[in-house]
Amino acid sequence: MLTDDIKRSIDKIWDTLWAGGLTNPLTDVEQITYLLFMKLLDDSQTRDERNAALLETPLENPVFGAKEEPLRWKNFRHLAPEEMLACVRDRAFPFIKTLGRGRGNAFAEFMKDAVFLIPTPLVLVTLVDEIESMDLSDKDAMGDVYEELLNRVASSGTNGQFRTPRHLTELIVDMCEPTLDDTMIDPAMGSAGFLLSVINNVKRNSGGELMKAANMKKFKSSLVSGRDTDHTMLRIGAMNLMLHGIDNPDIAYCDSVGEDNTVRGKYTLICANPPFTGTIFQNTVAKDLLALTKTGKTELLFLSLFVKLLRIGGRCGSIVPQGVLFGSSTAHVAIRKELVENQRLIGVLSLPSGVFQPYSGVATAVLFFQRTDNGGTDRVWFYDMKADGYSLDQKREPVKANDIPDVLAKFKAWKAVAAQPTEKGLAPFLDRKSTCFCVPKDEIVANGYDLSFNKYKQTDYVAEQFPPTEQILGEIDALYKSLGEKVKGLRR
Repeated sequence: MLTDDIKRSIDKIWDTLWAGGLTNPLTDVEQITYLLFMKLLDDSQTRDERNAALLETPLENPVFGAKEEPLRWKNFRHLAPEEMLACVRDRAFPFIKTLGRGRGNAFAEFMKDAVFLIPTPLVLVTLVDEIESMDLSDKDAMGDVYEELLNRVASSGTNGQFRTPRHLTELIVDMCEPTLDDTMIDPAMGSAGFLLSVINNVKRNSGGELMKAANMKKFKSSLVSGRDTDHTMLRIGAMNLMLHGIDNPDIAYCDSVGEDNTVRGKYTLICANPPFTGTIFQNTVAKDLLALTKTGKTELLFLSLFVKLLRIGGRCGSIVPQGVLFGSSTAHVAIRKELVENQRLIGVLSLPSGVFQPYSGVATAVLFFQRTDNGGTDRVWFYDMKADGYSLDQKREPVKANDIPDVLAKFKAWKAVAAQPTEKGLAPFLDRKSTCFCVPKDEIVANGYDLSFNKYKQTDYVAEQFPPTEQILGEIDALYKSLGEKVKGLRR
């Protein structure tokens, strides 16, 4: 968790960049990250040198050899401002761009087009001093700083992308229950928020299993994968993962719904917030996705993609706009029918409007399903989430109201009941007047595969009793009379 001192340092770093003329939030995050990464590399080698000296063994594969010693953070930060800018811009930055080159390293791949844009010695010195003042002694702290920087990116992408708040990615991942046996992908990874949530979840719940060499190797390289079409976000995502300890993340440039993406049936888990409010040309879309839902709407095409990417038995938790739940177009109905009839639709979580402020006020939900290619939907779990622990305005300040613990508890209970349904087990999920209930498949089919919560919620309407008309008119007359007397009094 970030301390107030670190938050103040981040505020100063942000203000310094804007005062220096760097007013694009994504560019600012990139420039700060380059410096954070330089410090991380130096700190890591310093620890390795200390351990090697303690064990009286030579240091293996140092990032900085004797020739690169001046390029280390601990050395260039003591230079005069003009010298520091020249060293970082002309030597240190070009050097880190080459790291891992020739070994299929994702960082090197996405850094090749990176540009160092910090404009003046004064700006650089200020940034270096503020970063040095922060206690970033562990990778979790470094990652928290990075997440806070990403929070400053308050503008949406042109294709409908915007950052998913960390507590929502963690909720969805917790509901999907990833393990070391999973191979997870986010085909629209952005800044890698879902990938990091899966990594943290597995780290938290795997106990001693991560001590095994094979498990650790998978954890650091192939547990999670990410794809995106935005080179800037890929670069940010790669550095985000590396700052959290994933040395060689499996991420790549890919038009996930395009014809060139031929990967199918490979993954056991998908957690994602795919782009929506966008439309693409159907002639560029993979034909097997159009076979499920013939459309150019990205939110529907990505749902088709998720079905195709999963192995049989694989599961998915995906954020979608509320319109996906009840849209009446042929494409909308087709994808809902696919999930209900041919796959196993597990649950629908309606999110509060405002959870994506200040980026967007669009109403959203989360669909949870499992690929079976043989049906399996029996009853579908519904939950109408009213609060997520933050105000639902543009400020998004912490508040006491928070349904997340109840969502997790109810979903866990539902999965146990759904695995072995009994009359007693189903009883708590039959009250349609509550915020959580289940709906039989037949009823969903009869309603045109509508998946909106309010379609199935029951509301008691109590007739309100009003006084007789003559009594109301008499009260109005009395009010006019009283008002007239007061006006007369004012005229005296």
